[in-house]
Amino acid sequence: MPVRGVELFAGGGGLLLGSALAGVEHVAAAEWDHWASTTMRENAARDYPLVRGLNVIEGDVRDINWAEVPDAQSVDIVAGGPPCQPFSLGGSARSADDPRDMFPATTSVIEQLRPRAFVVENVKGLTRSSFSEYFEYIKLRLQHPELQSRGNESWVDHHKRLQREHSSVRGDLSYRLLTNIVDAADYGVPQHRHRVFMVGFRSDVDADWHFPNATHSASALLSEQTQGHYWDRHGVLESDQISVRTGQKNDDGLLPWVTVRDALQDMPFPGKTKTAPGWLDHRFQPGAKTYPGHTGSPLDEPSKALKAGVHGVPGGENMLRNPDGTVRYYSTREAARLQTFPDRYALHGAWSEAMRQLGNAVPVKLAETVMGSVVEHLELDAAKHEVADSIQRHRATELMI
Repeated sequence: MPVRGVELFAGGGGLLLGSALAGVEHVAAAEWDHWASTTMRENAARDYPLVRGLNVIEGDVRDINWAEVPDAQSVDIVAGGPPCQPFSLGGSARSADDPRDMFPATTSVIEQLRPRAFVVENVKGLTRSSFSEYFEYIKLRLQHPELQSRGNESWVDHHKRLQREHSSVRGDLSYRLLTNIVDAADYGVPQHRHRVFMVGFRSDVDADWHFPNATHSASALLSEQTQGHYWDRHGVLESDQISVRTGQKNDDGLLPWVTVRDALQDMPFPGKTKTAPGWLDHRFQPGAKTYPGHTGSPLDEPSKALKAGVHGVPGGENMLRNPDGTVRYYSTREAARLQTFPDRYALHGAWSEAMRQLGNAVPVKLAETVMGSVVEHLELDAAKHEVADSIQRHRATELMI
């Protein structure tokens, strides 16, 4: 049986594409933003394999009647990155279902669909000390999605009730939750992108799961650059060699971080007047400048984390910086490469809109790694149940003889 999934807050499709590569068959993808929804629809219309036949539901997740969505009641995984606004720790004047915060909507969908697992990701900032109480509240909500807030109950009061009832929940829907903060560069993504993942398995699922181990490191990159293999591979002259400055050189058995140069090496310079022939969304974007604190991403390191903004993004994350100090903006397709989107997956909208979609996305390769591990454990659990059911049927047959 295929592993079926529902994607919430799908955006331009980073987590969606990674899930599809991991073997998830999507029943539906929900997204309120018209531009991002159009990106998914247009790729489905072009019959792009990973979104072929995708049911894109454009609108507020809270307004979706999941009982009317075909096959939604049989999904194995719910995944998504809900928007999260900062909350006052006082919380007394805020409803637990504040309209700016989509974690309540996420737990509501999990309660309705009762998936065997969920994968929720968000910005690392959610784990800051100033948000520690709210983060603990989120984790308890995900573990016990049936314990919804009551009327005008503040999130602080709801949190206290969840803490009291955590060890004596009467409902039959609960999840074992694991959280982990990762840097996408440690998993082969040519970009430093720190995210927090919250992965839950339904209590009846037999899954001894842990977050996938890192596959790449700064140390391995520094070693490859110091020994010259990196520069030889790219044909870089000694005068242009600038080694990555992060980490120490030692043999950790991992692969080198993937750099901007690695990711873009086979791409032509973006077209000055129109998109480069044979490439989607690959056009030169003028206007890049440097100033203190706005220096761009070094060519021979993983890129800084792409941001949803464009001109004025602090740090110049959406600019490439060459060894000679010159800078230019990433084209849409180059930014898509840094987010490990497939080359044939088109982004709808102008450069600024496409960069917003990419800046909000989960790197496809990171999503595939995490979702692939979750899918593997769900398949193992299903196989165990199938064997157990087969034994029971066999015993029942013997008793009838």
